[in-house]
Amino acid sequence: MSIIPFAKPFIVGKELFYIAQAVINGSISGDGQFTRRCQAWLETELHCKKVLLTQSCTAALEMSAILADVGPGDEVIMPSFTFVSTANAFVLRGATPVFVDIRSDTLNLDESLVEAAITDRTKAIVAVHYAGQPCAMHALEALCKKYNIKLIEDAAQAILAFDESRALGTIGDLGCLSFHETKNIISGEGGALLINNPELIERAETIWHKGTNRKAFFQGQVDKYTWVDIGSSFLPSELTAAFLFAQLEQAKRINSNRRALYEKYMQLLQPLADAGHLVLPYVRDGHRSIGHIFYVLCKNEIERKNLIHYLTKQGINAVFHYVPLHNSPAGMRLGRAHGDLNITIDVSVRLLRLPMFNEMNHDQVRFVCHHVSHFFQNIALYS
Repeated sequence: MSIIPFAKPFIVGKELFYIAQAVINGSISGDGQFTRRCQAWLETELHCKKVLLTQSCTAALEMSAILADVGPGDEVIMPSFTFVSTANAFVLRGATPVFVDIRSDTLNLDESLVEAAITDRTKAIVAVHYAGQPCAMHALEALCKKYNIKLIEDAAQAILAFDESRALGTIGDLGCLSFHETKNIISGEGGALLINNPELIERAETIWHKGTNRKAFFQGQVDKYTWVDIGSSFLPSELTAAFLFAQLEQAKRINSNRRALYEKYMQLLQPLADAGHLVLPYVRDGHRSIGHIFYVLCKNEIERKNLIHYLTKQGINAVFHYVPLHNSPAGMRLGRAHGDLNITIDVSVRLLRLPMFNEMNHDQVRFVCHHVSHFFQNIALYS
């Protein structure tokens, strides 16, 4: 049986050539030619003041926690419907994640609930742009300004997605991107920290260089290369950066291709949505998806489980997404929930992600949609 995977890594251009070139250049440890080319590309295309490549989006989030001066006793507001790294980055600094419910349309942090969760210990708000759909950034910006707290964007799923004219990840003080193999633009593992607050740039570079004044030393600004701040090994290797740069060269084409797949899914599954069998992703007026995730919402957990089982038998790998952090073992021990988070709980048991990858073709989308339709048209057989 031909299997349609949920995701699949891919090569689109000069990835292998650039990796070989990095080796020939004689240095593959990081912060070389390809690192700088990737950073320059991102700064130009996203209109970002400063970009630093990292080993992962997790590493970028951990840098954000340091730059936000998060420490023991502090609180950081975030959704529970997100990946564990969003919370871990701040827990590692001793802070408490405060989980707030999401909106039922975008599945993003509900901005109307955030202010009530702010206390005198709140140090930052983390906006997670689920599936590349923008959070209500104007409202969150206003809250951060009012309470003098940092705004951090987890834009792991949002490379080249925009809120009006602003690239996601470049709106808050700091933004974090992912280039994990499941994302639109990939390098296996990999990420980037977007530094939009100029006051944070110099310290970010120090933290990035393991807490040393390496950059100032090589620029002749100091006569000693030494340890001046906390930091860690956040740099990716040049091999990772070389692979990534080849992907960035084709980034707009990749997103365009995935957007076409997304729109084909929307077209073919709309009759099921009209009939009330499932709920399709929310699309805000004037905003086009970058096609990172295509999900549907089933009526309940049992229906989702049955649909997954049926699709698996047809050779289609469809998967659910996050288990809410607030009621996970670590979340209950290390964080706290603000409110009952009913929407988060409801969405987490109903959401199903359908296959989406760069080399997927429209015939495969039709095949998936045919079987999703068959399931709902004969649902009594599979219950």
